[in-house]
Amino acid sequence: MIYDTSEAIVNEHQTLQDFEGFKLELIRFLSIDCPVDEAEFKSLKSEDLTNKVYQNAITNYKIKSEVISQKTYPVIKDVYENQSATYQNIVIPFTDGLKTLQVVTNLKEAFESEGGNIPLSIEKGVSLAIIDESWKENLRELDDLKQSVQNATYEQKDPLLIYKFESFNLFKQMIERVNKDIVSFLMKANLPEQTAIQQEQKIAREKLQTGRQDIIGNANNEPKKQARIQPVRVEQKVGRNEPCPCGSGKKFKQCHGK
Repeated sequence: MIYDTSEAIVNEHQTLQDFEGFKLELIRFLSIDCPVDEAEFKSLKSEDLTNKVYQNAITNYKIKSEVISQKTYPVIKDVYENQSATYQNIVIPFTDGLKTLQVVTNLKEAFESEGGNIPLSIEKGVSLAIIDESWKENLRELDDLKQSVQNATYEQKDPLLIYKFESFNLFKQMIERVNKDIVSFLMKANLPEQTAIQQEQKIAREKLQTGRQDIIGNANNEPKKQARIQPVRVEQKVGRNEPCPCGSGKKFKQCHGK
């Protein structure tokens, strides 16, 4: 995805010879400075320029992933050694400043890998959330397209043919958008500040009191005796069609399983 995004940015702006726009797009989607000057931007082959951008971006991302692993491991180690019999998973909040996603990771795997599985868990959680959101939007666009192609009949055109052609274009646009959105979020997002984590913990406690089963882990700062944030216990998994344990009378998928 990082390579595809790099290639898309290069192809779009090198064709237009838009160096300033190119630099802004690298910051916007990849959170990196431009690795070439204007003369190189105009003279390099698109493939060579794409490789330069990609190598710069992937190097920065690997460094960032290592830092995240190092920050989260002390908390994971402390929880695993002292309370692994109670907690199976922890949730790590991950934010780009505008949107926060809660990433679930297995406590034992995180401990045994010394936090090495945290970046992978973040990649999975972020990717699934953005793909889900984009697919819903694509379905809405297809509904709109289905309505609009009906007019093709009055123009003596085949509405099914037009629908197939336009829907395929919408799908290609969605794939490119998904790539850029996932890469952009992973490149820009990080562990939230301590105050934000404390707020998450407060919300989790309030939900727990009303029957919600939530898990929160402090994955940003080293554990402190007076301000340690621990994950909340994970109960036995409830089936989607089973009654919700909160006592509402609704199925789990219709209530707290949403």
